[in-house]
Amino acid sequence: MKLIVGLGNPGLTYTATRHNIGFMVIDELLKTINSNNISKKSHEGELYKSGDLLLLKPTTFMNLSGKSLQSVKNFYKIDLDDILVIHDEIDLPFGAVRVKNGGGNGGHNGLKSIDSMIGKEYNRLRLGVDKPPRKEMVAGYVLGKFNNEEAKLLDYFIKYGAKVAQSWQDISIDELKSTFSKKDSSYLK
Repeated sequence: MKLIVGLGNPGLTYTATRHNIGFMVIDELLKTINSNNISKKSHEGELYKSGDLLLLKPTTFMNLSGKSLQSVKNFYKIDLDDILVIHDEIDLPFGAVRVKNGGGNGGHNGLKSIDSMIGKEYNRLRLGVDKPPRKEMVAGYVLGKFNNEEAKLLDYFIKYGAKVAQSWQDISIDELKSTFSKKDSSYLK
């Protein structure tokens, strides 16, 4: 069993924000694969199953994402190597894609929560959303909408993220990294 987790915040207020790019990728995956909603209150998230694949959108809000992930991980006895977390990354330019296993949280509150609940050695799909000019602007920036130029490319970016996540089922994390990593959004144009 493999688990793909898309990070975001529940509710209409956050729907198209940078912080919700993980949710957007899960939604795109759900359009392309046959799945069943198997959500349970105890999992604190929207959980879907397609064969040996689980897709999770935690509904705990970003800062408590680890609670939902840990619940699903423990219930289905999923190894850390079989978890892929999709999240926004302000330390990468918009459109950049990086895949890695383990590492720090870079100040990302969703990752901090996950690290505290299951440890740090899970796979990550980091989707670049760029960063604001000043550190004190980060919270408002990630909870803000994409600018007009980014919005024009967003659908392609989300589809690419979904392709990377879906490919993870069949190839190693190292192959995923070498095949799909991108430096910026130039491949989207």
